[in-house]
Amino acid sequence: MKFVKFMSLVLVLALCLTAFAGCGAVNYAENNTKYVIGLSGPLTGGAAIYGVAVKNAAQMAIDEINAAGGLNGVMFELIATDDMHDPTKVSTNYSSLYEGGMQVSLGTVTTGPGLEFKNLSADDNVFFLTPSASGDDIPTNPNGYQMCFADGNQGKVAADFVNANYKGQTIGAIYKSDEAYSKGIYDQFKENLDPSIVVVETSFTDANATNFSTQIDTLKDCKFIFMPTYYQPASLFMTQAKDIIDPNAIYYGCDGFDGIDNIDGFDITTIPQEITMLSHFNSKATSGAAKEFIDKYVAKYGQDTLNQFGASAYDCVYAIYGAMKKAIDAGEEIPVTISASDLCEILKTQFEGGYTYTNGVTGDNITWESTGYVNKEAIKYVIKEAN
Repeated sequence: MKFVKFMSLVLVLALCLTAFAGCGAVNYAENNTKYVIGLSGPLTGGAAIYGVAVKNAAQMAIDEINAAGGLNGVMFELIATDDMHDPTKVSTNYSSLYEGGMQVSLGTVTTGPGLEFKNLSADDNVFFLTPSASGDDIPTNPNGYQMCFADGNQGKVAADFVNANYKGQTIGAIYKSDEAYSKGIYDQFKENLDPSIVVVETSFTDANATNFSTQIDTLKDCKFIFMPTYYQPASLFMTQAKDIIDPNAIYYGCDGFDGIDNIDGFDITTIPQEITMLSHFNSKATSGAAKEFIDKYVAKYGQDTLNQFGASAYDCVYAIYGAMKKAIDAGEEIPVTISASDLCEILKTQFEGGYTYTNGVTGDNITWESTGYVNKEAIKYVIKEAN
């Protein structure tokens, strides 16, 4: 009797374990009729200009690919969810995307939500190539890659520029100390800065992100001010400082400045100082792939959301498509019902094996490191000349 009860218990445990394993192996794409690309981003709220640009540009790329016959006759579909730049919304968004058949992803648009998304996607082995979540820790799992420069790379490249142009001089800097994006860039900037350069440093947090009088007073004598922040606090700082900071001073930001010239209620022409940014996209390009993208995007969606976040998303979709096509050409099978995990293994092999995306909107001959960081050339972009 005891033996029977023991064997029954073993059988029950075995069945439970089998069921559990089966749940973990569910292929939510088994009924797909298109390859599904997922995205979580701020489609509403203060960072919506970034998320809307990413959604628009990704959809434009998918429409073009589908119009050209898709991938061996199989079409693509984009499913985008709104996280409002709020990390607490990512788990729900991710579940709806994954259970809705997502096979590959653009991850998230911004870094805070991206730090949540990266772990969720790693658990299910979902490949993502984010256009703009630039945190250094975003691609630390083997399924994650960036099309944008990582914060550390932005800080280093910004330091390289300052080292070449301001050696032995004093510069100013302002950053958001309670934000991974801003502090991450600034930490790398300081680490790579020439020791002959003196930095007048100040910072802010959410608690004082509307009144910059103290920070302005600290930086009022600086002729060059490094600002690794998002465009909303930067625009407030510039507005409050326009008659205090030297009119010949230069504001120098990173990709968070993208879209600063299109903020509702902010007239950038009233700011006397020069406003520049480190970028991988020239929204004023007059030739090449960037110009072609600009013309198509503006014709379809208008000028207001034209920025490097969208340009990067456009490249992400084509890079994923190109990697899938290269794998198929090499003999891999990628059925429309392939599981996210199986597709992830195929894409990892491509990206880890030296896959190159050529003639992109944000760079030529784009490659990736084993860390998930992107390799491509940066440009210095002048948003507005000095008045």
